[in-house]
Parts: sequence; structure tokens; C-alpha cells
Amino acid sequence: MTMTQGIAHRQVGEQFEGFLLIKSVDKGVTSSGKPFLTIIFRDRTGEIEAKLWDSTKEDEETFMPEAIVQVHGEIRQFRGKNQLNIRQIRLSNEMDGVRVEDFIEKAPVELEEMQDYLTQMIFALENPNIQRIVRAILKKYNDDLLTYPAATKNHHEYASGLIHHIVSMLKIARQMKDLYSEINTDLLYAGIILHDIGKVKELSSPASPTYTLEGKMLGHISMMVDEIKVTAEELGIEGEEVMLLQHLVLSHHGKGEWGSPKAPIVREAELLHLIDMMDAKMNMMNRALESVEPGEFTDRIFPLENRQFYKPTI
Repeated sequence: MTMTQGIAHRQVGEQFEGFLLIKSVDKGVTSSGKPFLTIIFRDRTGEIEAKLWDSTKEDEETFMPEAIVQVHGEIRQFRGKNQLNIRQIRLSNEMDGVRVEDFIEKAPVELEEMQDYLTQMIFALENPNIQRIVRAILKKYNDDLLTYPAATKNHHEYASGLIHHIVSMLKIARQMKDLYSEINTDLLYAGIILHDIGKVKELSSPASPTYTLEGKMLGHISMMVDEIKVTAEELGIEGEEVMLLQHLVLSHHGKGEWGSPKAPIVREAELLHLIDMMDAKMNMMNRALESVEPGEFTDRIFPLENRQFYKPTI
């Protein structure tokens, strides 16, 4: 499957025949009482919504998230967005020779390169207590960290998106150190590394992530605050470092309405919040602008105040 053949590049009125991965499925009922399924399909280029009308109980049990299906249909437009009108759909089988990995968008940087950079930054931690806590948590969640997205939507929502987000933030932080020599880089780097690792427990899987029960009830922030405490106790570490790392995680969303139980009250916590927001916003803008030609506007980006962004011709 090439990028030009992907679902994101199909035009209204075009016929579609190919394999797609189911990201999510929601049940609904029409005004006349007939059941239907709203399915979000994905491939490496993007996502598209589809409706399976007059769905049956068997359809509900067959077409589940992370299933690969062969779909025949037509690209239509509904409320300004492309939608796939399904004519035929079936589950894939071994003879089709397709894998889940074929349909998952991946980070634009090689995984090995990101791993090497993260290891380099861990060695840069000079405080032994902070380094031990960070190393222990990374060792525990290393496999998931390398594969999970940073979110279900909006930013870094692709395989290895979590480590891509962390590494991008660390690169920004190193530049900040050159500008503001007073920064405690042990705190800032450790906070960046740890701030979102709770998402490997908050989200269900790398392929078609949804929120787990624990994720819905507790959230990645509170889970990581507990993880820091438990890890420190297991290592026999006491002192201000533990509380500061917890505060960095607690406050990284900036304020209560954005999901932070505490606002940043440490310089490095404020920087962590700003860097997190910067990297997330740039990721959203860059990916949206990649899909338009110079002289065109992107679709509205809801997390960015529903703005459309212009791609200059110069």
C-alpha cells in the first residue's frame, strides 16, 4: 500500500476497493428504528468514517476494533468531510496477506534513533535519585513506550508517537538550557520523560487505542504520580526529588480545566507545560499542513480553537 493509494488521498465520487483497519465502532439507531454501525477506518495515511446501515447482531460481533476488513464502497461527503459509503465488507483472512502493522501510521523518525537519543538524555541526569527512578520506570514500561501513541487523537496519535513526543520535547528542552542557564535540567528532563508514560496504562493498545477502564477512572496523570511514589519506595529513595517529580507530572497540563490537579509552581514544571503544549500544537499543525497544497487552508483543527491554517506559497 503506497501513500498515494491511502484513504486520506481519495476524492469525493471515487470508488474504493481495498483493505482497511477498524479503529472504532459505535452502534446507533435511525429515526425509523433501524440499527446501524458508525465505523472509523484507518490506514497509514489517515482515517475515514463510514456507516454500515441495517446492521445485524452478527455484524456487531464481527466488525470489531483492530479487525482488518476488505471494503467496497464510494467516497462521499457529509457535513464537509469525506465519508465512505459501504457496499460490501468482509473480514480479511490469511490468504489476503495483510497485517495490522500495514495500516498503522508510524512516527516519522526511526525508532532506533529515538531510543538512542532517549538513552543519551538519561545519561545526562546527574542526580542519582532522579536517574534511578527514571531508569526503573523506563525499564518497567520500555516495550510499551516504544510502540504506543501519545494520544487517541489530535497529536502524536500514531505508533511510537509517545516516544516521538518525549524525544521532541527533550530536544526543545536542551535548547531552553542554552537560553536559561538557571534551569535544573535533571528535573526538566526527568519530568519530560515521565509526564506521559502513564498513557501506556490509560490507552488500550497501539493499533486502535481506546481508553481503558483505569484510564477513564484515574487518568495517566494520577497513575504516574502513584508510579513515581511506588518506584521510589521500592528503591528506598526519600526526599524532595520524589515530590518534585510528582509535581511535574501533576501540573504538566497547566491548569485544572485542562486536566492538571495542580498548576505549575516550580520553574521546571512551568517549562515542562509550555514545551508539552508547543510540541503538541506543532505536531497537529504540521500534520494538517502536510495534507494541503501551498495556497490552501487546512481543515479546522478543533484543539487549536477550531482554526484553519494557511500554507504559504513562498
